[in-house]
Amino acid sequence: MNALSTAQARPPRLLGLPKAHWRAALTVLLVVLFLLVPVYAAQSGDSYALILFGRVLVFALAAVGLNLALGYGGMVSLGHAMYIGVGAYSVAILSHHGLDNGLLHLVVVCAATLALSVPVGLIALRTQGIAFIMITLAFAQMLFFVAVGLKQYGGDEGLSIARLSRFGALTADKTALYLSMMVALGLALALFRRVVASRFGLVLRAAKVSERRVRAVGTPPLGYRLVGYVLSAQLCAIAGYFLANLTAFASPAYMAWTVSGELIVMVLLGGTGTLVGPVVGAAAFLLLEEGLKALTEHWMVIMGPVIVLIVLFLKNGLWGILADQPQDQGGH
Repeated sequence: MNALSTAQARPPRLLGLPKAHWRAALTVLLVVLFLLVPVYAAQSGDSYALILFGRVLVFALAAVGLNLALGYGGMVSLGHAMYIGVGAYSVAILSHHGLDNGLLHLVVVCAATLALSVPVGLIALRTQGIAFIMITLAFAQMLFFVAVGLKQYGGDEGLSIARLSRFGALTADKTALYLSMMVALGLALALFRRVVASRFGLVLRAAKVSERRVRAVGTPPLGYRLVGYVLSAQLCAIAGYFLANLTAFASPAYMAWTVSGELIVMVLLGGTGTLVGPVVGAAAFLLLEEGLKALTEHWMVIMGPVIVLIVLFLKNGLWGILADQPQDQGGH
């Protein structure tokens, strides 16, 4: 019995080292690699590297947001791309009318997302399974066609942003924007770590397993799931805010259901229900896509099977290899 207890108390290991050490080391390595990108761009004059890894940070932020709903709350949404679109169009439309204050843009992004995500969440969360997926998809498609119909704001061709979000001397500085995205991603990860470990996170994860059991102990799960959905939407909208400033453009294509599908793939690829997994998934997805595009114009024929194989054989995702459990509920 003592030997069994000792074995159970021993932390899970990989190649002789505790998995927690691997997680810490790889997290530090990711941060260092992201920090080296603007240094490389400044030294080499390769601004494309800054834009490419900026896109990685944008979609990592959105994937972290989706993971709160999908990985921890079990809410499979095919409509989260519409919140990226809301964030981008809030910036573009305000700038189009001469309002370029960055703080104002951010406030409008969050307010517009709140006004949209609460009713969508209330409707969708009264259903389950395929019905939830279809309702979120339907709302996203409606907003997509609304954006296409806004001819005064570019219609299906999108809207160029002549005046980016203004933050004093940092306005239009790609390096400052890149570092801002890194800070935003770090804050989001720190916040969600606390959220998942709190009572709120416990109820959210329990509702994912069984809403009936959560109700049986006297806790109505709807409110918790709605807050989880809204927080998830807000982070996607902030990602859209950064995307608009990174590309100086807003397009209905940002809201396409395929973008929502890609976000789901990023979360699955990195590891659902893990904190850093969506960041790894977003980086792996976008960098693999970029690498294959450089090799062949038929890159999708290669990328599809590669992702399928990873999801099939690494059911807990790339970061899930380092999780202490099949799903690391500690938020690592």
